[in-house]
Amino acid sequence: MKTLFLANPLTAPEAAAAPGPAPARWARTALRALHRANPALSYTGWLNVGLAALATAGLLLDHRFVTGAPVWLKPLKFSLSVTAYAWTLGWLLADLPGAAQRGVRWLSAGVALSMAVEQAVIFGQAGRGTTSHYNVATAFDALLFGLMGLFIALNTALTVWALYLVWRHRPHGPAGYVWGVRWGLLVFLVGSVLGGLMIHNGQHTVGAPDGGPGLPGLGWSTRAGDLRVAHFLGLHALQALPLLGGALGRWVPRRAAVLAGAGALAYAALVAGLFVRALHGQPL
Repeated sequence: MKTLFLANPLTAPEAAAAPGPAPARWARTALRALHRANPALSYTGWLNVGLAALATAGLLLDHRFVTGAPVWLKPLKFSLSVTAYAWTLGWLLADLPGAAQRGVRWLSAGVALSMAVEQAVIFGQAGRGTTSHYNVATAFDALLFGLMGLFIALNTALTVWALYLVWRHRPHGPAGYVWGVRWGLLVFLVGSVLGGLMIHNGQHTVGAPDGGPGLPGLGWSTRAGDLRVAHFLGLHALQALPLLGGALGRWVPRRAAVLAGAGALAYAALVAGLFVRALHGQPL
């Protein structure tokens, strides 16, 4: 299989023949390559692009508020996040050798199912005018929250499997990129665990109830600690650290692996620092 790392959409024949500016050609070719390599996660991303459009329409047409924020803001943020997660994970796992691809297919199907259940609950509860997370107000709400928690636990277990695969089978690419992928998945897993701690606490704010004053768009508390900050940064290590490793592989190829590890440690320290700050009730 031709790996996605090796396939350069800017120089591929189909990209060269496609109309439009180079970034648009790159995006179209990259998404086609991703779909060939991992249809399950490709479809998951496209589904959430559609859900993001639906949530945007909801923001414009439905002016209800839940816990101090527009009711369709959380569905929009989760749709964008799931799109980035599904497409990034599909891209990274496509660079594993053929021996790992059977596991990748099963893993991808499980991730796609987990994200579908989570989004169904989030959008369904938004449509009802209530919150999806930490909601145990009625037996039905508690059932939905428990169902979502079950599939998030499944997704975390699948992340552990993905982490095993990228450490057991070397992804294609230079050393800096390979270590960026490995460290990125590890820190992503830490970020996922932080999300589990929020579920255990029954809220994401420390030192105040959820729903108080927050940063515009993000909603992170401006008067108390907010565990979502460290959770967000940890999850996006999945994009940041492979990009860092790939860049280091171009700039300083001989030291890229070591520097990628150092960058990952600095990133993880930042996540830990933000987490500890939130636990002490201190806002970002």
